[in-house]
Amino acid sequence: MHVLILGGTRNLGPFLVPRLLQAGHHVSVLNRGVTPDDLPREAERLRADRTDPTQLAAALGGRSFDAVVDLTLYNGAEARSAVDLLSGRIGHYVFVSTGQVYLVREGAARPFRESDYDGPLTPEPSTGRYDVDEWRYGIDKRAAEDVFDAAGRDRDFPYTTLRLPMVNGERDHFFRLYGYMLRLEDGGPILVPKTPAHALRHVYSGDVVDAIAGLVESGRARRRAYNVSQDETVTLRDFLTSVAERLNVPLRLVEVDRAPLDAERLLPDASPFSDAWMSALDNALGKRELGLRYTPLALYLERIIASYEAAPPPAPSGYGRRADELALAARLRA
Repeated sequence: MHVLILGGTRNLGPFLVPRLLQAGHHVSVLNRGVTPDDLPREAERLRADRTDPTQLAAALGGRSFDAVVDLTLYNGAEARSAVDLLSGRIGHYVFVSTGQVYLVREGAARPFRESDYDGPLTPEPSTGRYDVDEWRYGIDKRAAEDVFDAAGRDRDFPYTTLRLPMVNGERDHFFRLYGYMLRLEDGGPILVPKTPAHALRHVYSGDVVDAIAGLVESGRARRRAYNVSQDETVTLRDFLTSVAERLNVPLRLVEVDRAPLDAERLLPDASPFSDAWMSALDNALGKRELGLRYTPLALYLERIIASYEAAPPPAPSGYGRRADELALAARLRA
């Protein structure tokens, strides 16, 4: 098979590309070439800004592909360009979307099911740049999904959408889990807001790669959307307890009112898994129809932590304000 991957240099691509190559597929990776890439040399590199339809068409020429995996599509305009350019030239288009499409739905309850997609949407938040940006992200991903849905009905466009929650993995370029590890190891308290106290239901990057590779190789599930999510639902305290136990350090978790954290602009960096814009997805449909299976949380945490210990990544930018977090903790104790 000839597989085209749009993006491919960050969280999922460094695992997906070698996986497909080792299975004997020809892999082409298209991106701007801005992010350094350590992908295998056997992967063909194509250069274009995929947001520019002219560049995208020039880079792909008249080629056809057995499958396309789109890791970097964020809005309806990009989806329309992909449909117009690739209709009739591909066997399967796998679009990686987000669980955030449910967070802009009115009245949907966690864990979100695929059937929760349709319905009225929440209005744009009236205050807070961060909330507006996160709302827009969900709205724009929905617009992309709607383009593919219409193209599937009207043009028999062979797409499958995968909706992901927070992805934990060895190549997470935001280093969210690593930020918690640094806070645990420095011995100071981890400040988390009392609200919202949503349970965590994330997913391991390796399981997402398995899901994508399975769709590419089987061609199943065209013109459908599926949630991809771990089996376990845990509290943040339980999650961090597991991390602390693997690091052999105590957990000092301090729940505080959200207002002082917001006033100091310490969120979401101080506790990214306390974010109100973090989805929790029901995975039953994908398990039933696609046979998806998930690595136990304890096992994948062990793998990620071991990877970070073997080759420590850069500290996430938010950890640069750790002194402000500790100063706030001292004031709140006083």
